[in-house]
Amino acid sequence: MSEHVDAVVVGSGFGGSVSAYRLAEAGLRVIVLERGKAYPPGSFARTPHEMGRNFWDPSEGLHGLFDVWTFNGFDSIVSSGLGGGSLIYANVLLRKEERWFVQRESLPGGGYETWPVTRAELDPHYDAVEHMLGATRYPLHAPAYAGTPKTEAMRVAAKNLGLEWELPPLAVSFSPAPQEPPGLGLPIKDPEYGNLHGRPRRTCRLCGECDLGCNDGAKNTLDHTYLSAAKAAGADLRTRHEVRGLRARDGGGYEVTYVEHDPANEGRRTATGRLPLRSITCDLLILAAGTYGTTFLLLRNRAGLPGLNRPVLGRRFSGNGDLLTFLLPRRGGDRGLDASRGPVITSSMTVPDHLDRPDVLGRGFHVQDGGYAGFVDWLVENTDLTRSVFRTAEFLVRAALARLSGTPDTSLSAELARLLGDGTLSAGSLPLLGIGRDVPDGVMSLRGDRLTVDWTTATSKAYFARMRRTMRDIADVLDTRYVDNPLWFFRKVVTVHPLGGAPIGRTRSEGVCGPYGEAFDLPGLYVADGAAMPGPVGPNPSLTIAALADRMCTRLLESRRARPSRRRPRPALRPVPAPDDGPGDVQ
Repeated sequence: MSEHVDAVVVGSGFGGSVSAYRLAEAGLRVIVLERGKAYPPGSFARTPHEMGRNFWDPSEGLHGLFDVWTFNGFDSIVSSGLGGGSLIYANVLLRKEERWFVQRESLPGGGYETWPVTRAELDPHYDAVEHMLGATRYPLHAPAYAGTPKTEAMRVAAKNLGLEWELPPLAVSFSPAPQEPPGLGLPIKDPEYGNLHGRPRRTCRLCGECDLGCNDGAKNTLDHTYLSAAKAAGADLRTRHEVRGLRARDGGGYEVTYVEHDPANEGRRTATGRLPLRSITCDLLILAAGTYGTTFLLLRNRAGLPGLNRPVLGRRFSGNGDLLTFLLPRRGGDRGLDASRGPVITSSMTVPDHLDRPDVLGRGFHVQDGGYAGFVDWLVENTDLTRSVFRTAEFLVRAALARLSGTPDTSLSAELARLLGDGTLSAGSLPLLGIGRDVPDGVMSLRGDRLTVDWTTATSKAYFARMRRTMRDIADVLDTRYVDNPLWFFRKVVTVHPLGGAPIGRTRSEGVCGPYGEAFDLPGLYVADGAAMPGPVGPNPSLTIAALADRMCTRLLESRRARPSRRRPRPALRPVPAPDDGPGDVQ
């Protein structure tokens, strides 16, 4: 027999986690269906053996974290696991600029980008999410965290280029508890709602592994915050449950069909199409399976959702202007950037939009310092084949000559040091991450039973050209070499921020959903993730997705006249403002 609950939340990313918490807190019976598994601290893959299985494709026996997509104009990486994209994102919690909430901005292929919400409306919800996620600026001047070269380099570059620079709020624990001094690897105190994993966490150790999953638990990911609070409020969190079907029920509500991925099948090929279907019914259906997942489910289940706004479904796709490039040391250069030290992102500079100033031409964007895990430094050094081969040959020749001379040097310290090299390539390299307002003119559709996206960089050509010029300027200021991502040769980008597909709008001509995320003519069906974005957010979109979900739930609960909410649990951390004269201020 089918279960019935007040609300089913599909997916546990930013929109799904916020929705699960808000609805459970209000006393509703909530079930969260997450296709991936839970990742407590210490369980994220690190070795080559582990990483080789750390991808998502259950039909091939892969139940891992990374879900990689490829389309004609771009490639994309998203997450599969309890906590969604928060498990692999770079922790940045920036608000969308007020003027970037555009009204009827025309698109090259016709139509408009329109945001049916203002910054003023979202600010209280931004506050709530930042509070829950413990938004904290990187404590650059704390003794334990002082000396992060890439952060200082970005500040210098922004000042020389006349650009605003800041230490953005990060969802990272640098202190054991609010108002306590920062320190490396200190035990983090659990909030009153506890921690669903039941494992200890410790503060950031500057290992640069944020995007691989934080084995220290220093990231305030959704499983440590919203989902733990949701579980404490009574939400039922079900992992390895992948939704397949959606259907509107006669008389109201929805039926959701899903399959369960057996842990015993991990590592072995499985005919996932033959897995038994199970079902659950609900009054409220919250879709938060990610931009690809939510749009795919809506496209695939159109027949069971009469009233779904088909002409707009799949439209307004964008990659949030993502562009990855690299700074490399010049020959003879000695600038150390140490990208492997620190959180993945510590600082952000803003390049203004034509909406911000009348003297500006072009769409705005942000450029942020990138980072990576320490072991990548060894891989970077080995990409310089010429130097590696020369050092190896020199070592072998010296050893051979010493042996032939009959007077071998019994101390090899200097020779081994030369063999390893001085590490200038890895120490002087830095990824640059660009995000901003590309053109949201992509269209998502089905080709057979597979998702496809028709989007290219062509209509965003001027945007990407301006961003690449800025990155080249940064390289010049820092006396480094600018290098494009190799995919740019094919005019392709890699996006980790796919958006759109089921956009919100004021009318049916603008969106699949109304301004508060409820689908037109499908009462009780809501879209709460990146698919609901009517265009690029500009800055890192996670905070805006979560704030819109919080706003959605406030309206939803008001309209249902829900019984009084229980007192909200205290969040894990409180926001720590930057000092008035510190580098957290916009400069």
